[in-house]
Amino acid sequence: MRQWFTRRFANKDTRKVFLTILGGKLLGVGILISVIKAVDWYFFSSAIAEEAAKVPDHINALNTMWTLVAAFLVFFMQAGFMCLEAGFARTRETVNILLEGIVDTCLCGILFWAFGFAFMFGAGNKFIGLQYFFLHGTPETYGATGVPMLAYWLFQFAFADTCSTITSGAMVGRTGFVGDILYSIGVSGFIYPIFGHWAWGPDGWLNTLSTPFHDFAGSTVVHTIGGFVALAGAMALGPRLGRKFKRDGGGMPPGHDMTIAAVGGVILWFGWYGFNPGSTLSAMDAAGCARVAANTTLAACSGGLTAMAYIYPRNRVWDCGITVNGFLAGLVAITCPCYWVSPTGALIIGAVAGVVVVLGVDLLEWLRIDDPIGAVPVHGFCGVWGTLSLGLFATGQFGAPTPTGADTSATALVSGLFYGGGWAQLKAQCIGNFSILAAVFAASLVLMYAVKAMGYLRISEEGELEGIDKHEHGGPAYPELMGSVFGAPQAAPKEAAQSHMSVAQTATSKA
Repeated sequence: MRQWFTRRFANKDTRKVFLTILGGKLLGVGILISVIKAVDWYFFSSAIAEEAAKVPDHINALNTMWTLVAAFLVFFMQAGFMCLEAGFARTRETVNILLEGIVDTCLCGILFWAFGFAFMFGAGNKFIGLQYFFLHGTPETYGATGVPMLAYWLFQFAFADTCSTITSGAMVGRTGFVGDILYSIGVSGFIYPIFGHWAWGPDGWLNTLSTPFHDFAGSTVVHTIGGFVALAGAMALGPRLGRKFKRDGGGMPPGHDMTIAAVGGVILWFGWYGFNPGSTLSAMDAAGCARVAANTTLAACSGGLTAMAYIYPRNRVWDCGITVNGFLAGLVAITCPCYWVSPTGALIIGAVAGVVVVLGVDLLEWLRIDDPIGAVPVHGFCGVWGTLSLGLFATGQFGAPTPTGADTSATALVSGLFYGGGWAQLKAQCIGNFSILAAVFAASLVLMYAVKAMGYLRISEEGELEGIDKHEHGGPAYPELMGSVFGAPQAAPKEAAQSHMSVAQTATSKA
């Protein structure tokens, strides 16, 4: 080896190339060190840096960054939703799911800037906000949090986007793309912000109850709303062609990629650490953030394990899909009470949610409502359970969060039935959840059937049999599988149509 190097360096051209490369690297290192020194001098040593580093006294930089990081985490949940829905769906509707998630996010951002935020968080009356349209006239910070209003807007936009995306899960495989756009406008621009104002608006009527309604991070405002909009959409659409329900001798068709679905579920779990702890809007509430994060984790764990164990005796297999929906059910349920319950309470709440989600899937199957992803049981039914659970498990130790910690004054404490608080909080939770549920479901039925009447809600039978990706978007997500049993099943249309007709005939005869 030594002789080889000696021979190589005996060559003049080799030495020249080596010295050129070495000199270039040394020059680059020197430039980099100079840049670092210059940045250090300018930003950390000069009077200019001292002036630039000043933050207005009314803005809390720590809370602002905490809120922004939480907003980024919640936004990343869109990737989780797209993976989860795509994995649980069939190959021929994957592109539709991905594009719907992207376009829905873009629409929601514009709508929430223009008037959604105003309807939800502007002062107005007990039912709708009437200020801050196009974010005009907003104060510099959100209340006493020290968080700039634009940071708070970004955080709440991510929540609104989550609610609208939930809806698509029950409508997979047969919703026309124009229909997707129309109902997304209705949900992001009107349904979510207007009914959300009732609970989270500064003058919402649920805040003025003798015992106020509480929903810390949105079991009702985000998940119940999203879940019951999804239910209205699934009812208006009807089932996918060829969908045979359990009572008719069939069952839920398997998803095409459980790897994507499971990873998507875990991404959602990760994003929930922005959803729940981030809703403190305060990194200075260290104890509250830690309590919320721990409760979120325990509820998810118990929800996943309980759902897996509950379904096992039925078919004697360890079901991955229901386990994923089980931990998501636990996350949905703990979203409302996470600030006010103990770790033991969180464990119980998640475990009950794991059973609720299975029973919810069974109920929809019995009602012949086609929900390919399980959006209604996970978000709708478990959102109801999570909201009511606050009235049972709130420990009575904490009130509403403040910029520096929980309000522990006697009049502010939130107490549930099992901790000596009586029925008052449970009653308030029932009033808040069921009033929003009923109003949202009614409005959603009107929205979905209006889009259906315009002819945009569902694609044609030919388009659905061809595959929505090819029919609506020009091609499949997996072109190399076209012609295989996984891609575009050429023999499937007749079988699917016959199966669809037999289901319809069975339903008619039973009716």
